[in-house]
Amino acid sequence: MSNSDSFIDEVSQEVRRDRFYVGLRKYGWIAVLVVILIVGGAAWREYQKAQAASAAQAFGDAVTAALEEDEPAARIAALQAIDTPQPGARAVLAMLLAAEQGSAQEDAAATQTLESVATSNDVPLIYRQIASFKALVRGDGSLSVEQRRAGFQELASSGAPLRLLAEEQLALLDIEAGDTGAALERLQAILADSEVSAGLRRRASQLIVSLGGSLDAA
Repeated sequence: MSNSDSFIDEVSQEVRRDRFYVGLRKYGWIAVLVVILIVGGAAWREYQKAQAASAAQAFGDAVTAALEEDEPAARIAALQAIDTPQPGARAVLAMLLAAEQGSAQEDAAATQTLESVATSNDVPLIYRQIASFKALVRGDGSLSVEQRRAGFQELASSGAPLRLLAEEQLALLDIEAGDTGAALERLQAILADSEVSAGLRRRASQLIVSLGGSLDAA
């Protein structure tokens, strides 16, 4: 009985081994494919990271070189010649270009450059809002008071990252319109806001004092 059991066990092991190799030949390619996909996917991710880092480095070098030009016209031309497929990078580039255009007294061109960012749907929201804010501040000679007020009121909406800066500009518009009471109310609300920065707090306080208001009310 012992020899018979041993023989049966050996046969069973051979049968299982044969089935294993049959299964390996039949389905082994799936395991190989999975390994190839995992390794290939990791390699592709690393390649994309390297490409992104290289592109960012090239973009930064090009911007640095452009800003190192001696003449404003040369800096503007160099910035305009830079090309990047990334919406965020394009927005930053456009705002740098607008700053240089403003320095060269090309105010209309600077405003147009900023507005092109503010109205571009593929640009991240924060960049659009910053560009819109800069365009409104710069547009005091080309935009009406009503247009600027409407733009700043939109940026001052609840939860907007630039809302307190927009409120400050609205207070300045109130002063421009001779509405000192409205300006003081806005400025005191800015001081009472928990998110007010030190710089904005200082400016608001100085305006309140210059308008004859009281800091105690804030």
